[in-house]
Amino acid sequence: MLKTILVVLFPLLMLFGNGWESTSVLGPVNPSPDDSTGTLEKMIVANGRVTLNIDLGKLSSKRTAKQSGNLQFDVEQNSFFTVLVFNNEFRGPEPSSMNLLPQNATLMPGKLGTGYQQLILENLPWGSERELVIRDSKTGFTYFEIEGHQYQFDADSHLMNISAGRLVLSKEYAADLGRPALAGTVVGNISVNATMRTIEITNYVNGEAKSDQMPAFTGSVPGPDVVVGDLSGLAQFGSSSGTQVGLSVGTDSCNFGTVDLNWFALPSNDHPVIPQNMYRMSGGATNDARFEQIGQSNVKHAFTALTNNICSLGCNNVGGTHLGSGCSDPYSASLNSGPNLGSRAWINPFTGAYPRGDSATDPNNHTGHTHLGPSHRILTEIADLSTTQNPGATYFAEGQYITPHEYVWCQANPGQCNMNNNVSYRQYSVTGTASPFSFSPVGATQRAKPAISAWAGATLVPIQPDPANDGVGIVGFKVTNPSQGVWHYEYAIYNQNMDRGIQAFSVPVGSGATISNVGFHAPPQQPGWTADGTLNNVGYSNAPWGAITTQSSVSWSSETLAQNPNANAIRWGTLYNFRFDSNSPPQTVSATVGFFKSGAPITVSVVGPSTVNANVFVSGRVATSDGQGISYAKVTLTNGSNVTRTFTTGTFGFFSFDNVPSGNYVVSVVARRYTFTPMNVNVSGNITGLNFTASSQ
Repeated sequence: MLKTILVVLFPLLMLFGNGWESTSVLGPVNPSPDDSTGTLEKMIVANGRVTLNIDLGKLSSKRTAKQSGNLQFDVEQNSFFTVLVFNNEFRGPEPSSMNLLPQNATLMPGKLGTGYQQLILENLPWGSERELVIRDSKTGFTYFEIEGHQYQFDADSHLMNISAGRLVLSKEYAADLGRPALAGTVVGNISVNATMRTIEITNYVNGEAKSDQMPAFTGSVPGPDVVVGDLSGLAQFGSSSGTQVGLSVGTDSCNFGTVDLNWFALPSNDHPVIPQNMYRMSGGATNDARFEQIGQSNVKHAFTALTNNICSLGCNNVGGTHLGSGCSDPYSASLNSGPNLGSRAWINPFTGAYPRGDSATDPNNHTGHTHLGPSHRILTEIADLSTTQNPGATYFAEGQYITPHEYVWCQANPGQCNMNNNVSYRQYSVTGTASPFSFSPVGATQRAKPAISAWAGATLVPIQPDPANDGVGIVGFKVTNPSQGVWHYEYAIYNQNMDRGIQAFSVPVGSGATISNVGFHAPPQQPGWTADGTLNNVGYSNAPWGAITTQSSVSWSSETLAQNPNANAIRWGTLYNFRFDSNSPPQTVSATVGFFKSGAPITVSVVGPSTVNANVFVSGRVATSDGQGISYAKVTLTNGSNVTRTFTTGTFGFFSFDNVPSGNYVVSVVARRYTFTPMNVNVSGNITGLNFTASSQ
């Protein structure tokens, strides 16, 4: 710890010695004999609020009236946006970022229309052209650079404010808006109000560290609350077997709760179990059309909690049979690789219940079978990892902790239920075309978020069919337009910790819409072994779900529980995909999700093919003020559900949308060097001559 602080302090002391110039309202610090003696505090954002005021008029046109886009965000609790404070004087931020959680919805142009849901405020490394930027946490796309900002810090209350920051339009966002000449233009302002929390304290005498300590962790979450604080060391273990390999990733658990978490090793059944998963994002022009799970492991049964401080919470030094408040416990990828990992089939993921290790149904019994290279690890097909077969694909590893103590505490303390935030993920790059494969991390671990959160441009709908008795899941969907008149519908259903499982999925289809290329995808199941908790110890089925297409719906289902208790249902910690193509554009519909063990089906708001009006079309032309057609203009048709279709004009500037359902639409145009005024259009029959004339050049 001292070594890390000294590395940070060296440039800090250089700043002290030279008189630091910055945008801080504290101003330059005059050197004195005591500059290298004192207390250095490293702080993170405990909570806060961020406001972006954006002049939409500047982004969309040259209107004289200012159109304000006011975006309000909460800062994710305990965000690792770190700052340094020396002798109660603010010294500035380190390279770090804070996640912004949107609190309101405003229609924003271009990529910011969906990207505002996943923004971060990032302080760039020293030497960068700008200090602060606003960017997309998933893609790294930069929307705004920030200049002229000032820091105010109150040492007594630990309050930090950032004010007077000007939002400067980035080159990337200006290009996305079709207005590259606007790059570098000030388009708004930002304000930040945050409460800081000290995570490290180091005392220095004449520049030498004399003591290093962690402040006592007061806890921000009532009860025990284990979270995957970090993922590391993703690797292949053992040789391949047939077409499959076995992977494993290291997990560091952190207790964000105020109560020490039970960690009694087997044969006790009061400790966490740790499954691991592997995902791939790929397909389409930008390699993000689909998000699939390609591997899953059995579970590591935890034992002997350590007292590390990986999450910088300030460990209370309780370990062994408990993970202390604020403490962390590391499991390397090698340790998590087993091979003596237990079956998921024994575990209720919501209650955390599983049999004792000294019972007749030992949940980690490995007698009677031989371990191969992939056995019990993240079982993954070689074809799903090969870089030649998956060019441009993005990969993600996911870790999860399931523990009975959180559920027991929840039952005794209603309102203090922390069973639904125990999943984290991290992006990895893959090297190799055949076994063995190697992996390297890309970016930091995304805490308390399932991997499906990384699906760029997708809409994610949380589901929780029975909050008092079962866990949560997510239905994700994304529609792409791979060719004129063809829409690809992609759905992903993720069961995080629902014991009931999912057995059926159905999407309504509008009248006249045609359906083709119906598909399904699921990760490979672990093979059965003696005493694995499945019926007759044969493991879960790998049979693909059957699909039925009618004039009004597309439906998929596995076998029912009565037909086969080992059916290929969407059990906890897994994600399945459903897809098809249609000649009809999307509209909001109610899909149906059916369950495997118990519970009535539920409906979920998604998008599906709209009713086809075969003879209804909208057409027109995009031209300059002297009548010259503008090629490569992007014409967008947006309905009341914010579902869009696009058309790129040809040489003479003409565009046409066919099979347009009746309703109200906004038609907008983006082209380089030109601006256009959007039109509101009511479609009840064919529309021709919908012409756009450039208002400026």
